[in-house]
Amino acid sequence: MNLLIGCDFSSAPTRRKPIVLALGSSAGGRVQLARLVHLNSLDDFEASLRQPAGWLGAFDFPFGLPRELVEQLGWPLAWPALMTHYAGLSRADIRQTFAAFCNARPAGGKFAHRATDRLAGSSPSMKWVNPPVAYMLHAGVPRLLAAGVHLPGLHDGDRNRVALEAYPGLLAREVLGHRSYKSDDRLKQTPERLIARKDLVTALEMGQTRLGLRLKLTHAQRDTLVDDGSGDGLDAVLCLMQAAWAQTQHAQGAPCYGLPAPIDPLEGWIVTA
Repeated sequence: MNLLIGCDFSSAPTRRKPIVLALGSSAGGRVQLARLVHLNSLDDFEASLRQPAGWLGAFDFPFGLPRELVEQLGWPLAWPALMTHYAGLSRADIRQTFAAFCNARPAGGKFAHRATDRLAGSSPSMKWVNPPVAYMLHAGVPRLLAAGVHLPGLHDGDRNRVALEAYPGLLAREVLGHRSYKSDDRLKQTPERLIARKDLVTALEMGQTRLGLRLKLTHAQRDTLVDDGSGDGLDAVLCLMQAAWAQTQHAQGAPCYGLPAPIDPLEGWIVTA
């Protein structure tokens, strides 16, 4: 399994806002970016998962829901059955159900959180807007399952194709703190965010993160990542770095690709958190 994948995901991809895959490999502590691939539909995404060659991928969408939420709603308490139930809901169903859950709770505690969300500083996986990670789960996980891939700690599948949950913001914040480096709004793609992207790419190239890995880029690749104000390609590369860390942990004999043991088999876990 030499191919590594980092995925910046969209629950409603288009040509203007595609799913971005960073494809690469890792050896000797160096992570080589081979290329960026843009996928304009969820069908294209699922087709990419079915490629027969082995791969290890880190995907920027949640793989599970908060146990507190699931128990209160009376949904299935086994992950495969829960995902089947969730996939059968419409987005309107999800929004209505989760909004009712939040409305019944006090201010400051509207959302339920997974243990990994709190540790990683990621949005709660039940959030349906800004960012709509609940819809990302709804769009992404059923396609992982349909493609038959292996999800460590959650679902046994083809162990030559391994998918882990990632969160690029976890690694970005380690370098930048709370400096913003991206925006989908062109009017907000400021010089300050450009400088932040340059700083982030430089830190990855220098190995200045706790992952202990150096990113290897061509000059053209570096320019592409820095110049993209949306940060989509850079987010895919951040996920690629997390996949490389997991591969290193696996090669060193760590169980479950470096995920902590045990993890809640309903909630899942963000790799490197």
